[in-house]
Amino acid sequence: MPVSLIPSFIFFAFNSGITPGPANLCSLSAALNYGRDQALKQWRGLFAGFWVVALASAVVSYFLGNALGTYVRYMSYVGAAYLIWLAWHIWKSTDAGDADPSKSCNFWTGFLVNLTNVKVILYCITALGSYVLPYSQSFRSLLGLAVFLPFTGPMCNLVWIFAGTKLRALFREHRKLLNGIMALSLVLCAISIVSYS
Repeated sequence: MPVSLIPSFIFFAFNSGITPGPANLCSLSAALNYGRDQALKQWRGLFAGFWVVALASAVVSYFLGNALGTYVRYMSYVGAAYLIWLAWHIWKSTDAGDADPSKSCNFWTGFLVNLTNVKVILYCITALGSYVLPYSQSFRSLLGLAVFLPFTGPMCNLVWIFAGTKLRALFREHRKLLNGIMALSLVLCAISIVSYS
């Protein structure tokens, strides 16, 4: 990637990472329901899942290169369906109350969220396809950016965790309304993914 593209990449990475999506909303939900410490356990899984997706994207991008763009459209429909499913579960969720957080908010939950997170998959493929492939076809170049990508999205997940920690009292008062807003955000993400594919 040319040095002149670094500001563009940073802007792309921040905007992609901070906007609502499955990992950010799961981070917020975990912090609201179980507090910061439990949400950070889930975040470790989000981080690990992001690593796996980023590295897999580098391998796939290396072998498929520009032909990969053909399949992104189909992946976006699957991802949109996943976001709708996740929105439904957030909308129907109830007060965590005495629920055991280790069963629903742990490393493996976070890992699976990002492993199946179409926003992360599309982000990694777009970053590699836009900022590496036009300038270099080498696996080392793809891997170099893929190793850096997990330090973008998961860092933004931390913002959502700490916001959720601060908003816990408000959320307990207005749970149904805020669950509705989070579910609607996911539906809007699903619509935007399909409409841009």
